[in-house]
Amino acid sequence: MGLKNLKQLTPFIKEAFQQTLLVAKFLCGIHVVNSYICTLALTQGPSMLPTFSLTGDLVLAERLSTRFEKMQRGDVVLVRSPENPRKIVIKRIMGMGSDTVRYVVDHANNGIEHTIVVPDGHVWIEGDNKFNTNDSRNFGPVPYGLVQGRVFWLVWPPENFGSVGREVQ
Repeated sequence: MGLKNLKQLTPFIKEAFQQTLLVAKFLCGIHVVNSYICTLALTQGPSMLPTFSLTGDLVLAERLSTRFEKMQRGDVVLVRSPENPRKIVIKRIMGMGSDTVRYVVDHANNGIEHTIVVPDGHVWIEGDNKFNTNDSRNFGPVPYGLVQGRVFWLVWPPENFGSVGREVQ
C-alpha cells in the first residue's frame, strides 16, 4: 500500500473512528440512564393482579427514590428476589423499617393473622393478588438494598397507559 493510498484512506478512517466514538458515547449514556435514573420492566404472572395484567405489562421504574431513600408505603417497586437473585419481582411496599405489619398467613385456612415489626433497613412487600403471590409473607422482610426502583408509569398496553399510583391496601 503506497503513501498515496494511505492519504486517500485517512479521511475514511477518521470518519469511522468518530462514528465509533459516537456510538460508544450513546451506549454509555443508555447504560447510565438504565442503571441510575430509570429503567423499563416487564410484569409477568398473577401476583400483581388487578394492578397489572396477567399477560404482562411494560412499566417504567425510576431509580432515584431508592438511592435517596424516598420510598413509601404503597409504592410499587422492583425488588431483586431474596430467593433467586437473578430474578427481579414487582411488589407493593406494605411496611417500612419499624412499622408493625399484620398479615394473613393462609387465606384458605381460616385467615390466621400474624404481626411482625419490620426491622430497620428492611421493607415488607406483598403482591396485590393476596391469593396467588410469593412475597414477604413467605420469605420475610426484604433488605432495603434489594429494592431496585419505584414503578411510576405503565407504558404498555396502550389502553392502560398512565401513572401507577401509591396505594395502601
